[in-house]
Order: sequence, then structure tokens, then C-alpha cells
Amino acid sequence: MRRCTGMLTYRIGDATQPEGTDPKVLVHVCNDQGHWGAGFVLALSRRFKAPESAYRAWAKGQADGQDPFELGRVQFVNVEPTLWVANLIGQHDIARQARATSVPPVRYAAIREGLSRVRAFAQEHQASVHMPRIGAGLAGGDWTVIEGIVQDELASQGVPVTVYDLPPRP
Repeated sequence: MRRCTGMLTYRIGDATQPEGTDPKVLVHVCNDQGHWGAGFVLALSRRFKAPESAYRAWAKGQADGQDPFELGRVQFVNVEPTLWVANLIGQHDIARQARATSVPPVRYAAIREGLSRVRAFAQEHQASVHMPRIGAGLAGGDWTVIEGIVQDELASQGVPVTVYDLPPRP
């Protein structure tokens, strides 16, 4: 199943296996604490090892020539000749069931800033952008808000975006 709104397409499938033959950037949201181990990153790590090790090195300050490890920054990790994983820091802290707070970890301004960086990278590499519903899972964000940011920063700027939803479980 496929639904298209301009340069923004929704597809049922696995975001870790983006479709198409063009260069691609696979975007996901990371936290600013250096923790990797829940949500979409588990599927990502099963398919590719490099994004996790690069993220962990970046979080420890061991990634040479890399932007600072902070909200709104993006690390691009080449995993195949024409496929990069974008580790976008758009979440402050991590969600914890034991912590009572009404403020989810998602940071919309950081996602906007990061997607602006993704746009520049995608345009430079003539790449399309692929993602799950970033920031709307464990980060606790509202997809309607994030979809607007994706539209503003990518789709309306001429960057084709595909958002993947997993098929329903039987």
C-alpha cells in the first residue's frame, strides 16, 4: 500500500530496507545521552553494524571531524555504496517508565534543525530520504507535528521522502 502527498510518500514496509535504486538517506532519531538499544535502532543494528558503533564513538567524543554530539546534529554513516544512515539527535534524555513527567523526550526544534542538515546532505548527494515515523515512537512525539516538519524541511524543498509503517501483525 502506498499513499503519496507531493514529495511525501507513505509505504507499508521495512524502513531498514529502503526502496529504489537512487542514492538514499535513512533517517532515524537518537537521544542525546549516548544510549542505543530500544525501538527502531534494534532493527537498524540487525541490518547494519556501523551506525551503532559510529553513534557510540560520537557520543564519547571519539569521532574525528564530527559535529558536536548535541541536539539538532546529524551523523551520516555510509552503510552501502549509495545508502547512508543519518543518526539525528532529536531526543533529550530517554523515556523511562519510572520517571513521572508530562514532557516527552522528543525535541521538535532539534528534529527541524537536523532535517535541515539532512536536506543539505540529500541535495548534495541527489538522494531521497527514507524513515520510519521518526520521533513518534519511544521519543513520545506527535506525528502530525513531525510530519509538518518533514514537509517543511524536506518534501517542500524538493527532497523526496518515503515514510515506512510496518505491516499490521496478524
